[in-house]
Amino acid sequence: MGGTMAEALQIDEFLSRAAELPVIDVRAPSEFARGHIPGAVSLPLFDDDERAEIGTIYKRVGRREAVMAGMRCIGPRLDAFSAELLAHADPAGGRALVHCWRGGMRSASVAWLMESFGCRVATLKGGYKAFRRWVLDGFEQTRDLHVVSGLTGSGKTDVLTKLAGLGEQTIDLEALACHKGSAFGGLGQPSPPTQQQFENQLALEWRAADPGRPLWIEDESQAIGRCRLPEAVWRWKQTARFHIVEVPDEDRVRYLCGGYAGHPPHMLAERIETLRKRLGGNRVKDAIEALDAGDPAAACRVLLAYYDKAYRHCLAKTEAAELRTHRFQSLDPAAMAAALAAAYGTTPMI
Repeated sequence: MGGTMAEALQIDEFLSRAAELPVIDVRAPSEFARGHIPGAVSLPLFDDDERAEIGTIYKRVGRREAVMAGMRCIGPRLDAFSAELLAHADPAGGRALVHCWRGGMRSASVAWLMESFGCRVATLKGGYKAFRRWVLDGFEQTRDLHVVSGLTGSGKTDVLTKLAGLGEQTIDLEALACHKGSAFGGLGQPSPPTQQQFENQLALEWRAADPGRPLWIEDESQAIGRCRLPEAVWRWKQTARFHIVEVPDEDRVRYLCGGYAGHPPHMLAERIETLRKRLGGNRVKDAIEALDAGDPAAACRVLLAYYDKAYRHCLAKTEAAELRTHRFQSLDPAAMAAALAAAYGTTPMI
């Protein structure tokens, strides 16, 4: 069966089709690990060493010799590789989307191979490099950003979840970063993504948001664990509309104790130790002694004295378009979200 020239798609059309079709990333494993189109499957044409060797041959000798080297690498495993490709094609019509780094020889070769088996394949013009440009350019798009802010332990993440449940547009930055945004934020979380992958997933959600409706996020530092908000998103956040939720201090203490109750005291103590320079030796000592005495609430109060001061300092540096305080008698995320949505949301009534 003869293959035909695969269709080369611009990034927007490629991603539109990716909502329904499998995306096969044929770059080397290390390239995929640094970042990839969310949902793509990694089926590398060459491993990392092979890619490096072929690249060196291409630069020093030429294209023909590099192609021959590539054929020698893939030849012994061509049957197995072909079977994997076919297994990942859309079973309904043998369709698939394929890309490499620049949309060059690797994706073209794999597309030709699949079409030789009767599949219908499209490639990404410009490859993953074009996707990364699309990612970074997307953050410049204006959004009607609303920031759920407040002191540590105010239930902001739960409020965001409830807003989503009410039909509001939200992006959970902590979920994307696999980190809750404090010295304790990595406890019980999955392994964090690379910075590139964090940006990739964030870009899909950012671009998907309707610019004519509020987009709700939680107030975060620019660094969320190992990930950092892209500069453009950070600028948007700092000049957005801030909604400061205030709840009783003892509610915050109970909320935080409940959230971290499942972690062993020694793990919590280790995280407190990382704050020694900022908290000071006496506060660290007091907090750890409270943990050892089985009084996590007392330890929490010590820590909140630091976190509250840090929060107020950061808030003072924002250039928010609006700063509005919402006081609640208790920490009830559902009621808090309902109040915010009623006042500012635009969820259509059913």
